[in-house]
Amino acid sequence: MISIIIPVYNGAKTLVATISSIEKQTWRDFEVIIVNDGSCDETVSVFENFSKSNELINNYHFINQENKGAPSARNRGLEEASGDFLFFCDADAVLKEDALEKMMQTLEANPSASYVYSSFYWGSKLFKLWPFDPERLKKMPYIHTMALIRREDFPSCGWDESIKKLQDWDLWLTMLEQGHSGVFIDEILFKVKPGGKISSWLPAFAYKTFSFLPKVKKYKQALKIVKEKHNLL
Repeated sequence: MISIIIPVYNGAKTLVATISSIEKQTWRDFEVIIVNDGSCDETVSVFENFSKSNELINNYHFINQENKGAPSARNRGLEEASGDFLFFCDADAVLKEDALEKMMQTLEANPSASYVYSSFYWGSKLFKLWPFDPERLKKMPYIHTMALIRREDFPSCGWDESIKKLQDWDLWLTMLEQGHSGVFIDEILFKVKPGGKISSWLPAFAYKTFSFLPKVKKYKQALKIVKEKHNLL
């Protein structure tokens, strides 16, 4: 079974689309754990209304916690997960109907791989990724959080809650250090809606041209923190 863990913070405008795409999946053996990370919008009532008006086939667990950040919310969901596979899904993402099925098939065909990832859209921007490369991974964060992971290979320490940005890069580097690798599906399996609370993006030139921007400064600081942690400086 796949445990789909969704951290959500003020996701009232996007959560329904995410859940709807999960309900349409051709792979049906899953549970959904939604961790509301202290939202101050209508996230709770939106989920309650959606649940009442839709016949949700699989097990859904809705957990409330005070605002602690996405890594904490993911770890909280992990505590409740019972699946052999983990899928940390952003609350502003929409999956293709066969996304879970294709990821499961790929892992089954690659028993030595610990996780599988794909290309995706962020709004109209295509993030076309590359086959797994340990050296490339050490140089740049290019694998999204939304990969399907074998639970037995997931780090026992969980997500590092002290890392506020680039938590996905930190996770994949940690797994790499533990001898785990990934496998790439050369397809687009999901789309992230811009403006969400979890996922964000700036074009590459912005990091060189607009170094004074607060978002750019935070990103560069996050790069330094992760590199220091994994001895990549």
